[in-house]
Parts: sequence; C-alpha cells; structure tokens
Amino acid sequence: MTVVDRCCEVTRDWVCEAVRIIEADANRSADTHLLRYPLPPDWGVDLYLKDESTHPTGSLKHRLARSLFLYSICNGWISEGTTVIEASSGSTAVSEAYFARLLGLPFIAVMPRSTSPEKITLIEREGGTCHFVDQAGAIYDESRRLAQELGGHFMDQFTHAERATDWRGNNNIAESIFDQLALEPQPEPAWIVVGAGTGGTSATIGRYIRYRRLRTRLAVVDPEHSVFFDAWKTSAPDLVGTRGSRIEGIGRPRVEPSFVGQVIDRMIKVPDAASIAVIRHVEQLLGRRVGGSTGTNLWGAFQLVAELLAAGRRGSVVTLLCDGGERYANTYYDDEWVAAEGMDLAPHLAALDAFRATGSTL
Repeated sequence: MTVVDRCCEVTRDWVCEAVRIIEADANRSADTHLLRYPLPPDWGVDLYLKDESTHPTGSLKHRLARSLFLYSICNGWISEGTTVIEASSGSTAVSEAYFARLLGLPFIAVMPRSTSPEKITLIEREGGTCHFVDQAGAIYDESRRLAQELGGHFMDQFTHAERATDWRGNNNIAESIFDQLALEPQPEPAWIVVGAGTGGTSATIGRYIRYRRLRTRLAVVDPEHSVFFDAWKTSAPDLVGTRGSRIEGIGRPRVEPSFVGQVIDRMIKVPDAASIAVIRHVEQLLGRRVGGSTGTNLWGAFQLVAELLAAGRRGSVVTLLCDGGERYANTYYDDEWVAAEGMDLAPHLAALDAFRATGSTL
C-alpha cells in the first residue's frame, strides 16, 4: 500500500503562523464605531452609521479581505510563497495587498488600463503589483490565466464573498452592529441598509438577522447602471448590463455569485447624482468627507426614515459608512468631473434640504 502525506510539518507550521498573524492583526484593531447621525430628536427615529473607514486599510473591504485570506488558507488554496491574484482596482485590492504583505506573499491586482493613478498608488503602497488589461471585462479571465501561469491563487471575491464570512457570528459586521446597539433606546432596528458589490455583506447581514430570529428588515440600495435591482425585481439572475457603476465599491453589470437575493426584504434604486449630492450634503453635518457608496446608503436610509415618520412610527435605522472621501477628491468632490459626467446635483440637494427640515420623503 502506498501512502502519500500531503500535509508536511513545514506547510502546517506556515498555515498556523499565517492564521495567527491575521488574527493578531484583528486583535490589535478595535471594533469600528457606530456613529449616531444627527436627526431632529422630536422625530423619534434614530439613524446610525457603522464607520468602516477606521479599518487599517480604510474601508469595509478590510473585513472581506481578512475573511477571504482565512478562507483560502484554511481550504489549502494559499500556502507559503503563493502568489495571490485579484480582479479589482478598488478597495478590495488595497485590503488584500495589505494582508498579502503581512504574510509575505506576492499580490497582483488585475485591473483596466484606465484605472486612476490614485488607486494604483494605494495598491502599490500596500505592497501590491498592478497588472493592466485593455478591456475591463477581461480582468477575470486574465486573473485566472495569471494564477495558472504562476501557480498562484485567484482570490475571486465575487464568487467567494458570501461563503468566506461566518454569518452566524464570530464578530462579523452583523453581530458587531447588534452588540453595539444593545444599550441604545431602540436596539432592534427597523431596517439595516447596505449596498451590494460582491453581495457578501448583504448575504451575511440577511442570514444573521434570520438566524438570530430578529424582526429587522434588510434593504439593499443599488446605483445606476447596476443590474442587481432589476435582477432581484424580475427574478432574472442572468441579467447583464452594458456598463459599470460610477459609484465605486457597489453596483455590478452582472449578478455576482455571492449575491443572495432571497435574504433581501427590499431594494431601492438610487440615481448616481443623488448619491453624490448626499455626500456633499452630509459633509457639513459630519465634519468629514465620505465615499460615494456611503451616499447611496444614506439616500436609501433617509427614504426609510421618512417612511417611518409618515407612518407615525418610532424606530432606528442602521447603514454603513464604507470608506472616506479622500479617495474621491478628483471625482465625486470635483465639480468639473460631476459636470463632465452629465449629472445635476441641484434637485437632489433641494430634496435633501427638505428632508432635513421636515422629514419629507425624498
């Protein structure tokens, strides 16, 4: 009889040390804050922002990257010296580059050649290498090709996001939100509002709500040029769009494998101009700039707050502050860029002022 031992002691030692390094990094980081958004006290509705910008890599994608690395290591897909490859030019690539550097692994982000220099700099600052393709849709096939050529691992966030996170708890974002709400006046929110990029966050929160037997409902906001809303509304998972989203981090031209529509109670389509108007509007209230996906989240949250008011109900609503606005100084906060994109913010800014004053529906 021939016996083949695939798990040599050296390999297992590396796996144990890699998991320790990732867990130690999480242990050094305090949980992200749950901020109260300023609404008039007499409304009887509380709005909270889970501030994911305080992660070491500055965005919600830090949680995803940590989970993807642990998932891949524990599945035996990543070991000592493995080149890690991801199809991303945004925050996921920044966060994955961070964890790859912690583990001493090479990291390659496959991205369109048109990617902005600011994004390239962020990824390279974390130790990653940027690999360019001419057509945006080619990033997936090129990532697979590189992984095969280099004997590496294609992380594939859009496939593995929903399964890499333990949705039952283990300090996932859902458990964190409800733990931080425990001493608040209305600790079981009427709504949690998130966007969908991979779909992993909405899947985690939606599953957790059901697992914990909570009455909270999950709303997912979707920007222009994304197909999630229409696919969910029409039950057409094979729907494909013609262009990418202008709101970075959320919205996709196809329904990704990690998008679990069955755990979503409501979806809200949000114009891109509305998302950008929100981040301009809230800068003065929060005293800081936030990214466009936070604007999308807040537009949906404001809508739900207004509906609670119209129904004479008290309650709380929670949404996510996904990342800071410093990454978008040359886009969302640039009037020339907004004008070149053909967006008129004025009607949405007026609607936001009316909501702020009266709680009217947007």
